[in-house]
Amino acid sequence: MENLYCTSCGRGVTGDKFIRFLCPECSKEDIIRCQVCRKNAKIYVCKKCGFTGP
Repeated sequence: MENLYCTSCGRGVTGDKFIRFLCPECSKEDIIRCQVCRKNAKIYVCKKCGFTGP
């Protein structure tokens, strides 16, 4: 099993308390968001294209 980390805060994520999706701009990078960052609408940045989202 791979280790997953929140794109916004870097926390390790497990179970079903996170979301994982492809960057809405380039579709080349996984964006992983922990429950806390999702709730607080923390900014994330795609490492491939620099797209930012809440």
